[in-house]
Amino acid sequence: MNERHTLKRKIAKVLFALKSMKTLLNRNADRRALVLDILRKPFYDQDTKRELELVRHIFTNQEKQKVIQDIFDSPYYSQDTSGDPYHENFSWFIDEVNKLEKPHILELGARKVNQKDWFTGYGEYVVFDIHEDEDVDVAGDIHQLSTYFEAGRFDAVFMVSVMEHLAMPWKAMLEINKVMKPGALLYTSTHPVWPAHALPWDFWRYTKETFPVLLNRFTGFEVLRCDEGLPCMVLPFGKDVALKHLHREPANLGVSMVARKTGEVDDRLTWGLEVDEMIDSVYPKV
Repeated sequence: MNERHTLKRKIAKVLFALKSMKTLLNRNADRRALVLDILRKPFYDQDTKRELELVRHIFTNQEKQKVIQDIFDSPYYSQDTSGDPYHENFSWFIDEVNKLEKPHILELGARKVNQKDWFTGYGEYVVFDIHEDEDVDVAGDIHQLSTYFEAGRFDAVFMVSVMEHLAMPWKAMLEINKVMKPGALLYTSTHPVWPAHALPWDFWRYTKETFPVLLNRFTGFEVLRCDEGLPCMVLPFGKDVALKHLHREPANLGVSMVARKTGEVDDRLTWGLEVDEMIDSVYPKV
């Protein structure tokens, strides 16, 4: 009798937990799908393929219970990021460029996704990409940018989610400087955290501390604005001690910055090696 009573109590706890979870998840369909997806992941080496197994485990593993509670308490899909600094930097860049009289604008890595509609009154708008396409004006390698355009041609240069795909970003910045006018503006956005994509051409992740190293008086730039944004959670799967509580640490999916060209590149900065000498593959066209 005692065993049967104990079993009934356990079943009642499971049903109550499932009911509570259902109530929580029904608040938002997107949130429900996301949380259930997370629950099925083997974080901390526990494979929870079924929700019942998960709930049963909650009563025997306090550490995982805390992680799950943190997940439930996190504001998935609920934050308004329209005013996030990551986006604000691009808005500021657009406003500054649109103040210029007939600026010459170069957008890099923009095949099928160019941002031309945000700009008005420009004298020239060039879409540059490594692959040819109907909306690409010039096809080529950013690492050799100065071979496609004359020096000092552009008032503004920008790229969105491109830098992680540049094999040698330091060389790319030197080439970008060459085609910019003195005082011209440069915008870029990329990622501190993001799943691998466009493989095999996904090489780097960047924090806001990257840009004063890449863009300074030696490379001929001054950073005007630089911010990380689009907050996220990093959820470890392993049992390594260093991963414990990592999901509570702040993390961001995006970083964006605006810089101004202040001078020419220091002659000591050279990189004669070309990308195609190092890498046999090309950026995927899909």
